[in-house]
Formats: sequence, structure tokens, C-alpha cells
Amino acid sequence: MTLAAEELLAGSSLTYVVEVPASVLRPAGGDGSGDGGGEPGVSGLTVRLRPLTVRDLQLVCRAAKESDTLLATLMVHRALVEPILEVGQVAALHVGLVQYLLHEVNRVSGIAATAEELSAAADDPLAKAAFVLAREFGWTPHEVSELTLGQVLLHLKMLRERRASDGR
Repeated sequence: MTLAAEELLAGSSLTYVVEVPASVLRPAGGDGSGDGGGEPGVSGLTVRLRPLTVRDLQLVCRAAKESDTLLATLMVHRALVEPILEVGQVAALHVGLVQYLLHEVNRVSGIAATAEELSAAADDPLAKAAFVLAREFGWTPHEVSELTLGQVLLHLKMLRERRASDGR
């Protein structure tokens, strides 16, 4: 039985409630003493995540470039539905919490890629070409994703010729 387009796209609109264990939320204990005496059990506190789309991954890979830390922060930011946090707020979370949330983002997104694999995807020649075109022509990622391979190659050739004539 063949899936309909609506069935394939339906998964990207789902959201998932994820419980954050107390040991992740407050690894050194809740009183700030740093004695590690925090409850090892479940906190009863939750966040709501949505799966990342291909477009989300393209955006975060371009934005993060070579920073695995920023990549994780942006992935969590894009997936976090509730509470809504700014990128700076996600970056201010403690590392263990971001790692836990990133693991959950990967799980609900159906990806098991490591940060290194995502960085390698950003190094793909087509991804780099899309980044160059977006930067040089001021196009959005969506506009670049609408180009055919032939159009991408043609625009890259025109850029190369322009740079050669400018002496760059």
C-alpha cells in the first residue's frame, strides 16, 4: 500500500510531551549546595517538542557552521514548542540539560545522527553551494531549496565568472 503525501507529512506536525528527570534538571541537587543530593527520580516537569524537519536541519547546519555546541543549541531551540525560549536562553541552560533535550529531539525526529554526522552533512558540496547562493544573492533557504540542480550549477558558474572578472 502506497502512502499518501498527507500521511508522510503528518508526522512533522506532531508534538511530544517529554518528562525531564529531576537528576537531569538539577544534577547537583535543588538547593544549590552542589552536594549532588538531588532526587534521582522523575521531576514531574515536562517540555513539549516537535520533530525537526529537513528544512530545520539545513538551517541549523548553516547557522552553526563548525560549532557542535551551537548546532545542539539551535536544534533544541527549533524543536522546543513549550516553553518557548530564545536561542540565548537555550544557550544558557546547563550542558547536561541541553544534551538530554537534544537526545529527545533526535528521538522524536527519528534521527540517530551524531553531531559529527550532522556537521558532515553541512560539508556536503550541495549544502555548501546552497549556502553560497543564499549568501551571494540574499535568498532564503526556502528559495534555494526550490532550485533544480541545473539552476544551482548555472548560478555557481555565473558567480565564478563574476569573481574571475573582478579579479578575486
